[in-house]
Amino acid sequence: HRHRHQPCCRLHHHRHSYLCRRLRYEEYAKVIIEEGVKIVETAGSNPKKWIRLFKSAGLITIHKCIAIRHALSAEKLGVDIVSLDGFECAGHPGEDDIGNFVLQARGAQELTKPYVCSGGVSTGRQLAAALALGAEGVNCGTRFCATIECNWPDSFKQRMVDASETDTVLMFRKLHNTARVFRNAVAAEVEEIEADKGNDIEFKDVAHLVMGARGRKAEEEGDPDGGIWSAGQVVGLIKEIPTCHEVVTVMVAEAEECIQSLQRNVRRSRL
Repeated sequence: HRHRHQPCCRLHHHRHSYLCRRLRYEEYAKVIIEEGVKIVETAGSNPKKWIRLFKSAGLITIHKCIAIRHALSAEKLGVDIVSLDGFECAGHPGEDDIGNFVLQARGAQELTKPYVCSGGVSTGRQLAAALALGAEGVNCGTRFCATIECNWPDSFKQRMVDASETDTVLMFRKLHNTARVFRNAVAAEVEEIEADKGNDIEFKDVAHLVMGARGRKAEEEGDPDGGIWSAGQVVGLIKEIPTCHEVVTVMVAEAEECIQSLQRNVRRSRL
């Protein structure tokens, strides 16, 4: 859990961005440091430059990795914490397709730095499972998008509540830049074009559908079918729209109850 007075910022760098224009990362990094952010997460390309910069300023650095080989490299670069991101996640899950049940256990085998379980997490049972697999905690993204405080339109949030775990789409597979998004009308159109083009697909074939401007317009108009928006398979576990405080409180309570129940079962089995 993050301390209340320790703001955390994410600095993500991907080869292609279908949601936003190219960011000026150096300027963002400068602001992060100047504004007193204490914890920063990087993801995407080699984090060497950013880890050195942030650690020299006294920040705690987290690097998100979708593979153990990347996590080991991040450890060598001096990262403080690794975020192991399973295939269930929203956004870019990489190309290895390793789910968290294996990925987190591999983290326990290979990593020396603390790591957190990312991707597909919404419940206390999952928090307990992540701890059992060796993680020090969990990182939630999609779950907090379906909260009262999130500035996404209520129509987007309700679509998540109504969704099942199969209501996401993997785009850009043939482009080797896989992205998991919510299954809506635009995502279905992208799927159709990708299937028709096959190995001949180029980004320009779907650019008009996935550009950030279209996504922002959809948000402004509250139209969940108007553009692409990231969501993980965890949408299948989201059944209500609580406050952030309720999400954390319920998750922790459920995890504690689950762990205590397992301990009781272990004691009984020894009798």
